[in-house]
Amino acid sequence: MYDILIVGGGPAGLTAAIYARRAGKSVLVVEGSGLGGQILSSPLVENWPGQAAVSGADWSEALSRQAADLGVETAFRQVKAAEPIEGGFMLTAGRKSFEGRALILCTGAKHRHLGLPREEELVGRGVSYCATCDGAFYAGGETAVAGGGDSALQSALYLSGICKTVYLIHRREEFRGSEILARRVRERENIVLKLSRTIQALEGEDKLTGLVLRDVTTGGTERLAVPGLFVAVGQAPENTPFAPLAELDESGYFIAGEDCRTRTPGVFVAGDCRAKSLRQLTTAAADGSVAATAACQWLDGQ
Repeated sequence: MYDILIVGGGPAGLTAAIYARRAGKSVLVVEGSGLGGQILSSPLVENWPGQAAVSGADWSEALSRQAADLGVETAFRQVKAAEPIEGGFMLTAGRKSFEGRALILCTGAKHRHLGLPREEELVGRGVSYCATCDGAFYAGGETAVAGGGDSALQSALYLSGICKTVYLIHRREEFRGSEILARRVRERENIVLKLSRTIQALEGEDKLTGLVLRDVTTGGTERLAVPGLFVAVGQAPENTPFAPLAELDESGYFIAGEDCRTRTPGVFVAGDCRAKSLRQLTTAAADGSVAATAACQWLDGQ
């Protein structure tokens, strides 16, 4: 039995693992895909203190290496359930199970979809949720980005460096993202703004060939012929399997204060999965350090 089980290997989970190992605890990080989390897909991170600019991939690799060097163990499995057992908690991941005295949930959040007909069918055939992963397929051509937050603005800026034209579609006249990114987007000559518009339909049979846009002010429609669409309209948590241990709010985020403690003694939450006003790389790392410290103190008091 490990001292601490951590579900999720993103910035919050790996930071928690580092703090826990430095406190002398045995730690297992259970991750469903790859270490690093969603920051992996960010082409440029410019808001990490002390480092003016770094790619998300490089940042994640350095964090993963730091955790491994400290002796953090990892298991690449999707956790399906968590339950209390005598002396701790058990995670079920397929045919495997893992036991630990304390549990830190760093489950993050997944990309929201537009909810359009055939959206799922066209994923990988023109529809993508990761500009840095699939942007090269449209190098020298035209593509589109849907969204108005930081992720959408970053995606548009990244794509504008490799594509001839990038259409940025947002349902409002003003962006929700940071002012510095919004200014860069407006200054970039090959980013064409399609504001006060929503995507009404996806066109194409075997692959995406175009979008039908609706003007939210006039109700009029227009067709945009593009072979690629990058969706960046926010995130949604995947916390339902852990609801018996940690209370969820109406949006599905874990309810926990700045101490990262849940209603269940020995269970802590950290990162984008937690209900809070700001979800950034810095807040994920901060949560991870707080949750790990609280978990270690809780274990020491048992």
